[in-house]
Order: sequence, then structure tokens, then C-alpha cells
Amino acid sequence: MFFLWLRHTRGERMCCAVNMTQKEYGDYVKSINPPSPMGKNVLKAFLIGGAICCLGQAIGDGYQALGLTQEDASTAVSMTLVFLSTFFTALGLYHKLARHAGAGTLVPITGFANAVASPAIDFRAEGVVTGTAVKMFSVAGPVIVFGTTASVVYGMVIWVMGLL
Repeated sequence: MFFLWLRHTRGERMCCAVNMTQKEYGDYVKSINPPSPMGKNVLKAFLIGGAICCLGQAIGDGYQALGLTQEDASTAVSMTLVFLSTFFTALGLYHKLARHAGAGTLVPITGFANAVASPAIDFRAEGVVTGTAVKMFSVAGPVIVFGTTASVVYGMVIWVMGLL
């Protein structure tokens, strides 16, 4: 027995139990979901993600032309890309780009900035503490926690191996 969520013409959702075998349910799901154009999606993600990275390289080259060292230019590029991502998220443009680029906008640092800024903007009406501050790290929080934990464990392994 499977439970399906159905939408009425008035927009209301209701749940109903359906007696189907697993194969019948699988056939039903395939019939209502169009196939994903994987090749096209991969190409768009590659091109748009690559364009974001090329933009970062161009910004870095510009900072170096202004006299910044490689290390300082890299820091400035990260800050600039985070700012631009947050700015475009606030304008509602980053979401439109992500709809077409898919993972191409998630992989660079801009995707992480969007993951932090988007919930903060969406929940600002609930207040600074209970809306913006709480929801800001709902997506990015686990990434930060597990990334930090993994780096500490990795650092400890390297330190112990250096003692041997």
C-alpha cells in the first residue's frame, strides 16, 4: 500500500492510500515524471560553473595588476565572490542562474555564500534572532561542522604521523 499526495483543482493537497504493487507504483512515478536530460544538465553545470571560476581568475588577475600579492589577491577574490553571490541572492538573480546551472553554481565558493544568504533573506520577517540568525546556517551549518571536524582529525593524524 502506498500513500500519494494529490492536488485538487483548488490547490488543496490530500493524502490517499492506493493499493499498488511496487512495480505498478514505479511505473506510475515514471509516467508522471519526465526523463531528466542528463547530458544537457551536465554541460550547463560545467559551462556555468567554469564561467564562475574564470570570473574569479579574472578578478584575481585584476587584483594582482593593482599590486596585490598572490596570497592577498586570492583572499580578495574569495571576499569579492562571496559578496557578489550574496548580492545576487538578495536580488533574486542567483536562484534564477542556479535553476539553469544546477551543480555548476553549488560547487564554487559562490554556492556556499548563497546557501548561507538565501535562508537568512527568506526568514528575515521572523526577526533577527529567530529568523535570520537561526535559519542562516540551516544548510551551511552541517558543512561547517563536519568540515571543521574533518580538518581537526586530519591535522591530528598528520601530527601523530610526524611524531613517529
